Amino acid sequence: MTAILERSFKMLEHLAGHPEGRALSALSAELDMPLSATHRLLGELIRCGYVRQDQSHGDYMLTIKLVSLGLSFLSNSGIVDVAQPLLDRLAAEAGELVRLAVVDGDELTFVAKAQGATRGLRYDPDMGLSVNLSCSSAGHAWLSTMTDEQALQLVARQGFGKPEDYGPKAPTSVKALLAYLRTARKQGFAMINEVFAPGMSAMAAPVRSGNGAVIGVITIAGPLVRLTEERMRELAPALLATAQDVAQASGASALFKRRSLST
Repeated sequence: MTAILERSFKMLEHLAGHPEGRALSALSAELDMPLSATHRLLGELIRCGYVRQDQSHGDYMLTIKLVSLGLSFLSNSGIVDVAQPLLDRLAAEAGELVRLAVVDGDELTFVAKAQGATRGLRYDPDMGLSVNLSCSSAGHAWLSTMTDEQALQLVARQGFGKPEDYGPKAPTSVKALLAYLRTARKQGFAMINEVFAPGMSAMAAPVRSGNGAVIGVITIAGPLVRLTEERMRELAPALLATAQDVAQASGASALFKRRSLST
């Protein structure tokens, strides 16, 4: 049963990265599963409503059932209702993409956003994915609230990002990462440029509940030509104020309440 569940989740996660669909043979090869087992698993996922097969090409793809479950969860948790007006306000002031990530065990996941850019290049990466801790402002902001030992344990489980997959300044060593974390602790927020992606910069501040537990992170991200280091320092007071406002409003969210009590 454990093996079946693991294969099912791997299949769903893999298909989530291929919205155009994948052929049976490709899925079998990419997931290192026998062709017959892959076909049976897909048949079960189709029966349960999580996967469908394109009738014209025969490729397999996700249905919107998982999306519906996620949206329903966020709606019932109250996160978006609590945070969205505050994210909208910060995005309007910053003129860039603002996002909220929530702490979920040993991971950060983006759950809400507001786009403040009205012209030119708009930076808007995928939502709902686990945040890379070593190569993101959100990850640095969260890790900076821990001891070095705790932070490095989390990064060790996830692994360092590679510059070819992220930005040219992505830290690939403990020494380089700790330098970012020390700076973030000193100033109360994280700030990066060309770490997560070439030509992009970002900043982030932790959201703390009333008992001091970190329950999330607020980020501002955009093109380096607009979101310069000087501009990020200008926006720092607004970012920190928004993080505090979200923290104060978090009592209205059932999920935030639970995160606070369990941390």
